Amino acid sequence: MTILEIVFLIIVILIWFMIGYQFIFSIYGYINFIKSMKERKMVDKQSYDFPTCTILIPAHNEEKVIANTIEAMLNLVYPKDKLKIMVINDGSKDATKEIIESYAAKDDRVILYDVPKGQGGKGKSRALNLGVKQVTSEIIAIYDADNTPDPMALHYLVANLISNKELGAVIGKFRTVNKDRNLLTRFINIETLSFQSMLQAGRWQMHNIATLPGTNFIMWRWLIEKLEGWDEEALTEDSELSIRIYELGYKIKFIPYAITYEQEPETWKVWIKQRVRWVRGNNYVIAKFFKLIPHFVNKRLRFDLLYTLALYYIFFVAIIVSDILFILSLFGVISIPLPGPYSVVWITAFVLFLFEIMLAISFDKEDNWKNFGLIFIMYFTYCQLWIFVMFRAFYLDKIKKEGNIWDKTVRFDVPPKV
Repeated sequence: MTILEIVFLIIVILIWFMIGYQFIFSIYGYINFIKSMKERKMVDKQSYDFPTCTILIPAHNEEKVIANTIEAMLNLVYPKDKLKIMVINDGSKDATKEIIESYAAKDDRVILYDVPKGQGGKGKSRALNLGVKQVTSEIIAIYDADNTPDPMALHYLVANLISNKELGAVIGKFRTVNKDRNLLTRFINIETLSFQSMLQAGRWQMHNIATLPGTNFIMWRWLIEKLEGWDEEALTEDSELSIRIYELGYKIKFIPYAITYEQEPETWKVWIKQRVRWVRGNNYVIAKFFKLIPHFVNKRLRFDLLYTLALYYIFFVAIIVSDILFILSLFGVISIPLPGPYSVVWITAFVLFLFEIMLAISFDKEDNWKNFGLIFIMYFTYCQLWIFVMFRAFYLDKIKKEGNIWDKTVRFDVPPKV
């Protein structure tokens, strides 16, 4: 057997393993969806003595979206005397501060916190660390400045947190409010829904592990103080904080019926910048904790981080090499005479990919079989662009050695909630 044949065989095994493992996540995600619907009915029947809660909303030049966000927060079903909405004006140079002030003047639940002069615009983690120092409530909730949660979202999150002493944090689900804007937002909608169904719901159901998103989550204030806040060097501060929460012995639960709506990039340029930041953030997290993995208290967390490593690097390399081999063999440059039904294997793997995504998004009634064609196109376009994103992140980290500078996602005019 030649080296080329060995490489080809390893790639087939790796790709099949990763796709197969994610298919298992899809099944567990569906089980979680069924259980969660029953759980929601139970939560609706019970009454709770809700603790005090402060919502933290970092806002840097958010004049296009901040009014809708504050309106949504004021409509949350939560005891008014126990809720504060602190909007952290992080060095905004537009009308963000004036909009916040107008709401604060009308409702004392809304609080404007101005980041001290000279410290603004240094990232979400810095803004949150400064903001949480002003908080005295028992629970803190985090929402991005473009979020409009359902009225019951906070109610469901807090109800779960106070009902289980093992939980340090609880996260909800996010949907794409501008999903019908163009082809890109439709792709992103499919990606985010399938990610949450597989890698949030599926992992929680299978391993009791979920990862903090950047928004729509709550945690105990004493816990974030014990952890000494957010890591200001981390571009994906949520992933980094998740690991520290688990290592402290607490869990993070995914609640799919606590829903918020958020904007997603509407142009490819904005999408690439956002995704590069995500990849660089995950590179930082993996580098920070890699040597500590064998010493993790939570054994499932060890496996989960290794899976993330495999997903971002090993699977990525396998896909690139498979694309190269496919193109070279298509033009007759190389020939792989290895016996076996490999064409059938490749086609079957692709079909499995299509159906695992369809299963993952089938929980959302408005995202049905009409998306099958979109997923087909998405594989050959959107998914392949991640190759460029990964190379771009590698270039900035390893070759250019650029520092971790926070790059806020561009906002667009707000469409009506669907």
